[in-house]
Amino acid sequence: MLETHELGRRPGSMRTVQRTVAAPDDLGSGMIGIPPGNDLELDVRLEAVMEGVLVTGSIRGEAVGECVRCLERVVEAVDAPLQELYVYPERAEAAAQSGDDDEDVRELEGDLVDLEPALRDAIVPVLPFRPLCRPDCPGLCSECGERLADDPDHTHETIDPRWAALGSLAGTDDEKRES
Repeated sequence: MLETHELGRRPGSMRTVQRTVAAPDDLGSGMIGIPPGNDLELDVRLEAVMEGVLVTGSIRGEAVGECVRCLERVVEAVDAPLQELYVYPERAEAAAQSGDDDEDVRELEGDLVDLEPALRDAIVPVLPFRPLCRPDCPGLCSECGERLADDPDHTHETIDPRWAALGSLAGTDDEKRES
């Protein structure tokens, strides 16, 4: 929550806020996200406008997840832009009465701005959809599950099943010669 009391309701008045806050729960997707409690660096400007308070700036943090190919730990820096308008409660009420009810409008809670929903809306879309430990990650072996980056020459001897019967005949031929 950020305090907006000193802005008053004077359009054009502004102040900057630089603050470190703890990341809320569930800030990410199933594969990558910012762990709860980790630091988020906020660098925002609060500006009073006719409708309410416009919050602009950036959010920086560190996302942690798993590589989608090899399941190794991935750590990625996040720098997300933020721009959100928080309207005065009476403006939101007047808009609702006139039939211009927009569900995406965020309201000021007294003189406070609740940034948590805006943080989610800013950070989650900039996280990688398919995080990788490195761009050329070869992944895991489909037969044994070994990480291919650890052993680039990793192979398995595969015998075409159509020739498998001939392999069993080769061993019996040698036994007949010995007797």
